Amino acid sequence: MPISLKTAADIDGMRIAGRLTSEVLDMLAEHVKPGVTTDHLDKLCHDHIVHVQKAIPAPLNYAPPGYTPYPKSICTSINHQVCHGIPNDRPLKNGDIVNIDVTVIKDGWHGDSSRMFVVGEGSIAANRLCNLTFEAMWKGIVKVKPGARLGDIGHAIQTFAETQGFSIVREFCGHGIGRKFHEEPQVLHYGRPGTLEELQPGMIFTIEPMINAGRREIRELGDGWTIVTKDRSLSAQWEHTVLVTDTGYEVLTVSDGTPKPPAFAGA
Repeated sequence: MPISLKTAADIDGMRIAGRLTSEVLDMLAEHVKPGVTTDHLDKLCHDHIVHVQKAIPAPLNYAPPGYTPYPKSICTSINHQVCHGIPNDRPLKNGDIVNIDVTVIKDGWHGDSSRMFVVGEGSIAANRLCNLTFEAMWKGIVKVKPGARLGDIGHAIQTFAETQGFSIVREFCGHGIGRKFHEEPQVLHYGRPGTLEELQPGMIFTIEPMINAGRREIRELGDGWTIVTKDRSLSAQWEHTVLVTDTGYEVLTVSDGTPKPPAFAGA
């Protein structure tokens, strides 16, 4: 399937979907604390998306080939869970880290973003992993410009993460996004500079590195969705939806509460 280049009108729709997605994460921030269940967080998100934003939570009943329908409106991946964790009735504990992944459909357009949250007081190691994964995402984002290659993004992320002693999950990647949840291209978070597809204005895709404190190997749990680290080491992920502009990039999943870019990314 070819990579779609979005028109100005398409991009306006994607900006709205991206902002709404980020605003869901803003809303959730004060609720992520010890004793709260991820089921409760899921209900808060579902109600906000459906009743306040008049939008659709994309994960609910999402069923790519070979998968059973996803049963919740968000993904919540805790500690050694890498991605696609299903919300449940287990209360969050002090020191947990949790990735919350939100995708909102508004007027047919998808916004997709995730953030890491540290529950209560996290360990030094846990905070370091979360912070450096955020920086790794941005190491990839700042490579986005017309004429650059997808391999440039992956190489920047991989080099940074591995220099810090972390490993990159390779089985999952970023993806094109628009009218569909997952479009071309695939955006690997590892690779060689100067390789893979050339970036063009109007391309929109996610950058969402999954970084493990231990080894990169993963496995799938029996629920058919949740991915965990094989060695049970902590894993972190951050995600933004990014547009290739005529001169560089624009992050579309932004709102008042979005964490500010690192200093190396500029304003």
